[in-house]
Amino acid sequence: MLKFSVLFMLATATLAAADFPQAEISNGSVRAKLYLPDAQRGYYRATRFDWSGQIASLESQGHNYFGQWFDRYDAKLHDSILGPVEEFLSNGMGLGYNDVKTGESFVKIGVGAVRKPEERAFSQFKTYEITDPGKWTVKQFPDRVEFTQELRDTAGYAYLYKKTVRLTKGMPQLVLEHSLKNTGTKVIETSVYEHNFYVIDGKPAGPDFTVKFPFAVRATADLKGMAEARGNQFTYLKELQKGQSVYTALEGQGNTPKDYDIRVENAAAHAGVRQTSDRPLAKLVFWSIRTTVCPEAYIDMRIEPGKEFTWRIAYDFYTLPESGAK
Repeated sequence: MLKFSVLFMLATATLAAADFPQAEISNGSVRAKLYLPDAQRGYYRATRFDWSGQIASLESQGHNYFGQWFDRYDAKLHDSILGPVEEFLSNGMGLGYNDVKTGESFVKIGVGAVRKPEERAFSQFKTYEITDPGKWTVKQFPDRVEFTQELRDTAGYAYLYKKTVRLTKGMPQLVLEHSLKNTGTKVIETSVYEHNFYVIDGKPAGPDFTVKFPFAVRATADLKGMAEARGNQFTYLKELQKGQSVYTALEGQGNTPKDYDIRVENAAAHAGVRQTSDRPLAKLVFWSIRTTVCPEAYIDMRIEPGKEFTWRIAYDFYTLPESGAK
């Protein structure tokens, strides 16, 4: 296990040293490195996830929470990205996908306008040709980075997207503040989810991890003896090995923001993180391989032309007593 952690951190450091546009922020309690959107030199140039707010590393109270979790890096590979990151989907597709013909453009919010090729159906994991990356503006401060993307009309859709990655003064807390304004002529109906890619101290996914919710949680898939939902907790029954994965939808949440309250704790690292929001959970999914633990929390939005939708997600980092998370 120690060897795994050391190799994991070395791989992260190697990639982090590359010449990608980046920023560092700190508030004394938390130090984080972010990769910045850039169509030519950016760390991430695929079309699945929002380009803003990629957190390459975050350290709080001696623990690391984000970093490289994948074996092969390619800037245009859909999941060569470091969490927490967000993806926008409209009925499982890009915005306006079904409204345009082959060769025309649809929208991936946080990425821009992308071309629809000749294909049978939208592919979430495919990297599409970007026809308009929009206009990105990035402002850097000691404790925060402010991102703005403006996308002009694409098949009736246009928007002004703002995202601030902020460290709260005097607290071990990271906050993501978002706003999405509809500047087009069509209604924007979409959902966004956090794909957190937690890698707490590089510990492998296994029984040392516990994911907690404020409600009794139910798994909808067969977890094949690798994990289980019990009461308000999702736990592993064994340590995942390379090539193994866990994936399931989770149910049980109510329709108020109080149920958007997720804790991921590792008993061996004596570290945890609490994720909360000011919006209710629309859907909850869990995905994991050996190198990362990923509760995925969805938020729905419907934005009329000229209107704006805002949402906030906070991460509180904390330590656990030596007795562990359980």
